[in-house]
Amino acid sequence: MSRASETRSGAVVVSRKGLPGWLDPVVRAVDTVEPLQLSRFLPPEDGAGRQSAVLILFGEGDRGPELLLMERAGTLRSHAGQPSFPGGALDPEDGDPHGDGPLRAALREAQEETGLDPAGVQVFGVLPKLYIPVSGFVVTPVLGWWREPSAVGVVDPAETARVFTVPVADLTDPGNRATAVHPSGHRGPAFLVESALVWGFTAGIIDRLLHYADWERPWDRERQVPLDWRA
Repeated sequence: MSRASETRSGAVVVSRKGLPGWLDPVVRAVDTVEPLQLSRFLPPEDGAGRQSAVLILFGEGDRGPELLLMERAGTLRSHAGQPSFPGGALDPEDGDPHGDGPLRAALREAQEETGLDPAGVQVFGVLPKLYIPVSGFVVTPVLGWWREPSAVGVVDPAETARVFTVPVADLTDPGNRATAVHPSGHRGPAFLVESALVWGFTAGIIDRLLHYADWERPWDRERQVPLDWRA
């Protein structure tokens, strides 16, 4: 079996070969989107911030295209209990943070957190680096196609509460969309899916990808939910 995320001299290769046609709008969005179209929070010019990466993994399930998400353990110091993409900080062995280090980190973290087999993931794009002020992370979103799906689940309960997939059809359903209201007053896009409230950085990236891939459907932006929303 050939590896989907091929390596040359240990480097992860970004490839669009053999992608399903329904991913074409996402590929176009990746190639054209500007950093400020994704977020107003960009990495500090002085280079501050901890380099990290997340894996935005598209698969195909019984209900069509879907995304892999996880819910962080409630005991974590950062983003406790929050649904998110798999990912985390770069380790020294991941390599150059300005090269393919973020790609290697995204695949490694996803394996450590969800148990997925990186050999079945084809990396097809990388979004501009973004910044999460509350945690000081400089995040590289890495996009992958789950060419050869593998079993996933909680690997370490101290880090992950659950692992789940969400059909893109549910993410584009106007009935599952709302504006999340933080106690500080900050407002941002949110998704009410799989008995979870997806908000913050993760929801922001999903919202922008749906928009620039022309998958977004009109939704009620006046509908507000608190962060303690429960299904």
